[in-house]
Amino acid sequence: MLTQEQRAIITATVPILEQGGEALTRHFYKNLFRDHPEVLPYFNQAHQHSGDQQRALANGVLMYAKHIDQLAALGGLVVTIVNKHVALQIRAEHYPLVGASLLQAIREVLGVEVASDAVIDAWGAAYGQLADILAGEEGRIYKAQAAAPGGWSGARDFVVRSKTVESGEITSFLLAPADGQPVLDFAPGQYIGVLVTVDGLPMRRQYSLSAASNGQTYRISVKREAGGKVSNHFHDHVQAGDTVQLTPPSGDFVLTESDKPLVLISGGVGITPTLAMLTAALRGKRSVHFIHAARNHGVHAFRAQIDALAAQHPQLKRYYCYAEHGDEQGAPDAVGLLNKEQLNDWLPASRDIDAYFLGPQPFMRAVKQYLRELGVPERQTHHEFFGPAAALN
Repeated sequence: MLTQEQRAIITATVPILEQGGEALTRHFYKNLFRDHPEVLPYFNQAHQHSGDQQRALANGVLMYAKHIDQLAALGGLVVTIVNKHVALQIRAEHYPLVGASLLQAIREVLGVEVASDAVIDAWGAAYGQLADILAGEEGRIYKAQAAAPGGWSGARDFVVRSKTVESGEITSFLLAPADGQPVLDFAPGQYIGVLVTVDGLPMRRQYSLSAASNGQTYRISVKREAGGKVSNHFHDHVQAGDTVQLTPPSGDFVLTESDKPLVLISGGVGITPTLAMLTAALRGKRSVHFIHAARNHGVHAFRAQIDALAAQHPQLKRYYCYAEHGDEQGAPDAVGLLNKEQLNDWLPASRDIDAYFLGPQPFMRAVKQYLRELGVPERQTHHEFFGPAAALN
């Protein structure tokens, strides 16, 4: 339990974190990887090189400091972090390693005059409080996953049943448990943790589940990323019959029950979780507007499947926007970047809708602004930015 004096110290560090949070987190990661190389498989090094993880952690630390007296206000952030950690299988024993490296970085970056013993003690107590919250919730989820029908704990062997090219960039992998037993059910929109060894190094990633739950298999659809070690490994080396390890499904970006018209908006590989959402929604009678933006027809995955569903289900309306001109075979409904005017034309007339949107961050920011300007209440929008969400990711 933090003392009032410690809470005051944490609050007083907010201006420092606002100005130099990224420098602090960069130093933290350097310390962590140097002193504890065993945690390297838990981190996406591409996000390290781009600075995404440093920025995400700096923002998380800042939000925690700002709300140290109102932790309930962190609810959404904590849920997102917990789900990412569960997919990666972060365990309670990892937290002391992170804490030691974080306190060391605070002292070394800020200097002993600013990072006095009192400041270090306050941040040590604050980190301990946060670690207890996260580890406790993660432990609860691990137990629930292991006890549920088809559930398991840790890594489980899955066999690649089929490998299907979906576009010039995305390939799907259908995965069945090697033990032949059922698999854990999942909510449309969730992702799975994948453990692979690339060039002799163990690595962990999360991929959205791109087909509805059936109790027997999982499907992931992987985009080949330039320089992406795991995505290129899947595209170039993983074949039908190979074995990969999966951790149980996780994630809080999920389709919820509602009678309102459903709007699914995706950009690029953001289409993958919306496929499971779409399949689940079409089991009922609610109207669905499916809007997808891609660079061109060649990288537009799952178009034939979506078109077939639209032909079968009159409540489904689908719209495609390509940044580049398409050919006659794959003509889109609009050319150029998705804009507010197009969304206005493609949304239901009533703004009493449930809108789910995801994709690259610039795309997400634009869609969020457009929906707000078009009168869709913030409480009726659901979104997830792709990328790291916490320190251990």
